[in-house]
Amino acid sequence: MDLYLPVAMSQPAPQITDRSALARQRRRALASGHPALFLHDEAARLLQERLGEVNRRFTTPVLIAPFPESYLAQLGEAVVVSDADVLDLTEAAHDLVLHALALHWANDPVGQLIQARRALRPDGLFLGVTFGGQTLTELRTSLAEAEARLTGGLSPRVLPMGEIRDLGALLQRAGFALPVADSLTLTASYESAFHLMRDLRAMGEGNALAQRPRTAARRTLFTEAARIYAESYGTADRRITATFELVFLTGWAPSSDQPQPLRPGSAKARLADALGVPERESGDTVRRRGD
Repeated sequence: MDLYLPVAMSQPAPQITDRSALARQRRRALASGHPALFLHDEAARLLQERLGEVNRRFTTPVLIAPFPESYLAQLGEAVVVSDADVLDLTEAAHDLVLHALALHWANDPVGQLIQARRALRPDGLFLGVTFGGQTLTELRTSLAEAEARLTGGLSPRVLPMGEIRDLGALLQRAGFALPVADSLTLTASYESAFHLMRDLRAMGEGNALAQRPRTAARRTLFTEAARIYAESYGTADRRITATFELVFLTGWAPSSDQPQPLRPGSAKARLADALGVPERESGDTVRRRGD
């Protein structure tokens, strides 16, 4: 297949993710025999719902995913590509690109989206899902507070994730037409913070940050974080909740066949007529009925 770089840069993109560490964590999750893929199963179901709303049959889909089985089981056959920094994609070869719960680990998210757009034929669809900024906010806060109390400092322990507005802007920067971003917040219940962290390892979502601490943290850090977590986010039945925000990104490869915005001043009817109200000059004060 043809390979191409995401964007021309004068300097390399900063390395947020240790890709080797991330690959090891994903392999361990699968090797355990009990990977925690329930979020991938739910994301696949929701992607299928969104595809069902598109009145089109896709014949050359490609799936970018770390755990493709969940998506293939619900979405059907597709070419599977690893979410490497440089995607193994052929330009203009697909009418559908699915990017599934991997964009949050990308060192260059815009570059990933640009590569996806280039892989699409004109008027092809990009549909992605990634973790949003509210994901694991409870764990992030608890670890930060515990470390600040015990050491007086902070270390990067939970991956920062983009807010929906910023993620939607990435679609525009990547050159997609008709970009849309929407989100869904899910919560999971756990016996303790330790059970949550065990599940994260089984998801292949442990700490793979390039700037993560390379020495083992003291047990007291996680014990204190678990105590803060239970105290701040505990439920009535003495469990804890964890938030996972799924952000869905939709965009189309530009095409001359797509709807285009009208030129300013080209309207053939006045808004005032459509609303059945008198037209006012700019600067007029609009009063409420009854004033």
